[in-house]
Amino acid sequence: MNIRLLSGTLLLTLAAAVRAAPALETAPAQVETVEREQVFDGTVEAVNQTTVSAQTTGRVLQVLYDVDDYVEKGAVIVRLRDTEQRAQVEKAQAALNEARARYQQTKAEFARVQELFDKHLVSKSRYDQAKAERDAALARLQAAEAALDAAREQLERTRIRAPYSGIVTQRHVEVGEVVQPGTPVMTGVSLEKLRVRVAVPQRLINAIRKLRRARVIVQDEDGRTRSIPAERLTFFPYAQGKTNTFDVRVELPENVKGLFPGMFVKVAFVTGQDKRLVIPARAVVYRSEVTGVYVVDDQGRIHFRAIRPGRTTPDGKIVVLAGLKPGERVALDPIKAGALFKARRALREENGHER
Repeated sequence: MNIRLLSGTLLLTLAAAVRAAPALETAPAQVETVEREQVFDGTVEAVNQTTVSAQTTGRVLQVLYDVDDYVEKGAVIVRLRDTEQRAQVEKAQAALNEARARYQQTKAEFARVQELFDKHLVSKSRYDQAKAERDAALARLQAAEAALDAAREQLERTRIRAPYSGIVTQRHVEVGEVVQPGTPVMTGVSLEKLRVRVAVPQRLINAIRKLRRARVIVQDEDGRTRSIPAERLTFFPYAQGKTNTFDVRVELPENVKGLFPGMFVKVAFVTGQDKRLVIPARAVVYRSEVTGVYVVDDQGRIHFRAIRPGRTTPDGKIVVLAGLKPGERVALDPIKAGALFKARRALREENGHER
């Protein structure tokens, strides 16, 4: 009696759950024109890869970054001993002060002579002399200012800075070494601007060159796949002799996350168009080695259907190679559809017949 009562209660609970379940959102499997793609392996490269060199003579006092460190643009990476450069700045500053004082003196003298000359109290030769002395003093002042700028530039060169933000890949100097202009101090790569180099077979290069569309396929740490559209394709005008392949550079947008120089990625090149049966990617269920969808028929019944999926299109749809027909509707929320499918199956089993 208790078992029958429990069974009846369970039956009523399942029936209530099925009736209360909201309607499933579905989408039809439909034939669409999709881009035909060919996928190849590629290698990520840094567009900016530079070896920074010294621009003045000096002894290395500090090396502020090491291999694998991230460096901001403009940060000081190496400091050189700057005693001589500071002395040159002080000397140039003193010369500038002297030139400025001399210029002010000759300027004031010329103003007095000009006033007297206007009153015809001094000769033209005296006026010309005062003007020449003022102009000469101005020229010496300008030369002193330029010399001070040059001395300050030499002092600034004792602080070697990063030309762009990036990662240090090589360190060439140690503390205590003496460097000369042109001595390499550090090598780094920028992560702001990346590209991918791909070897494309000769049979496909004309189609790819004509359409000029590609995307880089990246798998993130959580296992999800994302596509990064290429900004520009650069084609090398010659084939590699041993492989008969053409190198293609795929330029990426700036500041792409998750990519680093040297990584292997997949690059999908558009080579044409095809008619394919597609469904939204979120409708697909992955169960161990089985891939399927929940199909909802015209009577609202739910069936699990195994499918053979193809590639993912750039707009987030899955190409269906087998298992579905055009027009069949698939549930867009597989979790909700699966729960409702199990509840209805349990209800049928409790009732002992299909409903």
